[in-house]
Amino acid sequence: MLPFDAHLDFYKSIKGAIAAGECLRLRVLLPRSFGVSACTLALTRDGRATEYIPMQWEHTDGIEEWWSLTLPFRETGLWFYHFEYTTAWGTSVLRRKPNTQQASLDGTEEWQQTVYPKGFHTPDAFKGGLIYQIFPDRFYDSGAPKQNVPADRVMHKNKSEAPVYLPDKHGRILNNDYFGGDLKGIAEKLEYLKSLGVTVIYLNPIAEAHSNHRYNTADYKKVDPLLGTAEDFSALCEKAHAMGIKIVIDGVYSHTGDDSVYFNKWGRYPDLGAYQSPASPYYSWYSFGANHDKYACWWNIDTLPEVNEEDPGYMEFITGKDGVLDLWFSLGADGVRLDVADELPDGFLDRVRQCVKRNGEDKLLLGEVWEDASNKISHGGRRRYFDGRQLDGVMNYPFRTAVIEFALTADAARFMREVEDIVDHYPPEAMHVCMNMLGTHDTERILTALSGVDLRHKSRRAQAAIKLTGDALDKAKTLLKLSAAINYALPGIPSLYYGDEAGMTGAKDPFNRAFYPWGNEDDALLEYFRMLGNFRAEYDVLKTGGFYPLSAELGCIAFLRYEPGKKRVAVIANNNPAEITYNLNYDMRDMAVYTGGTKTDGAVIISPNTAAIIVDE
Repeated sequence: MLPFDAHLDFYKSIKGAIAAGECLRLRVLLPRSFGVSACTLALTRDGRATEYIPMQWEHTDGIEEWWSLTLPFRETGLWFYHFEYTTAWGTSVLRRKPNTQQASLDGTEEWQQTVYPKGFHTPDAFKGGLIYQIFPDRFYDSGAPKQNVPADRVMHKNKSEAPVYLPDKHGRILNNDYFGGDLKGIAEKLEYLKSLGVTVIYLNPIAEAHSNHRYNTADYKKVDPLLGTAEDFSALCEKAHAMGIKIVIDGVYSHTGDDSVYFNKWGRYPDLGAYQSPASPYYSWYSFGANHDKYACWWNIDTLPEVNEEDPGYMEFITGKDGVLDLWFSLGADGVRLDVADELPDGFLDRVRQCVKRNGEDKLLLGEVWEDASNKISHGGRRRYFDGRQLDGVMNYPFRTAVIEFALTADAARFMREVEDIVDHYPPEAMHVCMNMLGTHDTERILTALSGVDLRHKSRRAQAAIKLTGDALDKAKTLLKLSAAINYALPGIPSLYYGDEAGMTGAKDPFNRAFYPWGNEDDALLEYFRMLGNFRAEYDVLKTGGFYPLSAELGCIAFLRYEPGKKRVAVIANNNPAEITYNLNYDMRDMAVYTGGTKTDGAVIISPNTAAIIVDE
């Protein structure tokens, strides 16, 4: 007997987030022998005083009794709650046990209830798709001549060389080495991406900037000359659209480069920059100290001066009519991913969404948030990303952590808790378009992560020396297949970081940003990812279907994706060193193995460290 479990509809009528205006029935089950005289819901609207709402006695079978209430939630936002009950011995409190949704007298946490706006909707065309993330300089070089390239850029002569990682003679790491990947090169490889099942390309920054990562924007309205021209970007978008592929760009709006049109610390540009004079039209964008040579920087990196995002001139420049975002949408972009969205103030995010949706309700707005975005606190308060005025979805780092930790530790219960928490906390429409990645430009390569190598406190020189070979590499590839099968079936949109499908390895920046190994791919991995891409496209339930845990114990997880009227998909991941036989629920025994297992009478046999996908035929 459980007093309360937020994952069971006996206790909570709607699992997870609800829309404003919906009613929620909550039920608590208590022993009849306790002689309970009153049961109360302690409900706290985020930022307000706690309300104590009496629950009604409902039923007893002589052993236990039920207390319940039905409550309308008319406002959007977050509520937190626990239960209290009174007996002849006083008042006792039922709170959430850590890492569960169950109640306990020694529980220490509140349950969270997310209430999102009724009618909140995200772009349907992205749902059920597959994102491919490209670091533009490192994907493919079309060989087209590069025009107007600054002379201070260093070009690699050999595409197989490692990115430069050592400081120069002045102790500086300039990130000014380039491999020559360009927009025309991406366009040439669209057939390849289509073969992987890709429906969305997410491009790391392509605006003019004087580093290979281009997060130090120099001119928001120009394509970087090494990548091509605005015409090349439009041509890429047009060709991609003809093949059913959308293009999402990276929006870097919390800071610019010091070597930019706007700041112009080094005098590269003819215009008067903010660093040069208070008379600059961009001066109010930045915050300077009394001596003017000191200025606010992103994470104290002096090459990245912070902007005042709510400065009226800056906000209009980015989000106003014919501003930066309008320009990129006019060239063909289908969405934008906001760099460090949790460092952007609410007022600015509101304006960004207005601009994005002004260009079409089908345009996507993603944000970079590393934690649970539903209850994130930053900028001095609780964020409201999913209140219908800001983001559609976020980069789903909690899912990444859950998948990788399961692959490395086989802790099935932890995986399911962490995934269910996010599914419970996010509005379903947001969940459907979250970006579920295993690797990005900000993390070590997924094969390196799955090797278990500890990169903490390792210098760049030490990280450069890490090479995966032999049994370690083989084991990492096995775990990558297991992880990818899970990731491709979770709610949201799986994202593939360029080259992970080809077997690329590497520690953290810049070793995770090498050039794609054209002609030297791992063919077995490549075919596995092509198979997963086909699977992803074949089953509509992966677009908006619900997530239903089946089991999570003994190194094995199993979950079902279900939506009425659609074929079901289930994943059973055996992360044990031995083969298992997984007995199927009675109503799943007619499902067929898509990959990763062998069907027997009422069960599936799954090899060690392997994920089986089973489907309705």
